[in-house]
Amino acid sequence: MDTIEALNAKILKITMTIKNQHPELSKYLEEMPVTVPDEKSPAIALLNLKHYFESLNSLLKKYLIEQNSKRA
Repeated sequence: MDTIEALNAKILKITMTIKNQHPELSKYLEEMPVTVPDEKSPAIALLNLKHYFESLNSLLKKYLIEQNSKRA
């Protein structure tokens, strides 16, 4: 299971990949909710970060699949 620090690192990495390699997706980053840590309930914060990472990952994967199908 990922820690909060590990998920933050993954989120930063995928966000930078989107901004640097696929800037046309940056507009969708602005539409995504910002995750604010909940110190009273670390489990909820961890779950929110996990969902946020999964949504970023899904956005990028779907985009790459679309781009590959357009080239074929």
